[in-house]
Amino acid sequence: MEREPNNNPRSGISLPQPSSRDLRGRQSVRATFKLTVRAIEAMSAVSIHLGIKQKSLFDHLIDDLTALETIAREIRPDAFNVHGRVQKTYVLSRRTLSCLDRAAKSHTASRDELVEYSIQRLMPVIAKEKQRHKNRKKLMNKINDYLAGGEKILDEAEAVLGSEDPVTAELERALTRLHGARNDIAAFIERGSLIENF
Repeated sequence: MEREPNNNPRSGISLPQPSSRDLRGRQSVRATFKLTVRAIEAMSAVSIHLGIKQKSLFDHLIDDLTALETIAREIRPDAFNVHGRVQKTYVLSRRTLSCLDRAAKSHTASRDELVEYSIQRLMPVIAKEKQRHKNRKKLMNKINDYLAGGEKILDEAEAVLGSEDPVTAELERALTRLHGARNDIAAFIERGSLIENF
């Protein structure tokens, strides 16, 4: 028996159909910009720290015509110094690039300026994550102290009950799990150390 496709009106399900224009807008393209080292590092730090692909982050920041137009209106022409900037190529969606081009043309601003100032929108996120990173490090010290206390209790359990006792064995399993969790947390904190430079 042949099944009817979902978009058949007789199936009772009516779904919106994507247009070829929408689908083409999702295509990935490469674009090169001249940016400050700090802006490039901010993109990298947030991407790594939050586990977000740079393309997704770039699309999120730039694919907002209202925000781009606000930035373009507020940019002072003398505030953007092209010296000391380096070229950086990013992958972004065709739609994002189109949005960037429209904002640049309609407000006679350079794409580089718009990207640079858009990336600055990440600074409050970085400040918040930097504080969270400090708090995680403090908690890590407490976790290490807690684990050291657990090891002492395990030593005592082995001394008074023996290593074959069910309580000792259960305590040893719990500490093994805690060691694993501590190592995972330590690895996460290590990855987040990149945010400390901001």
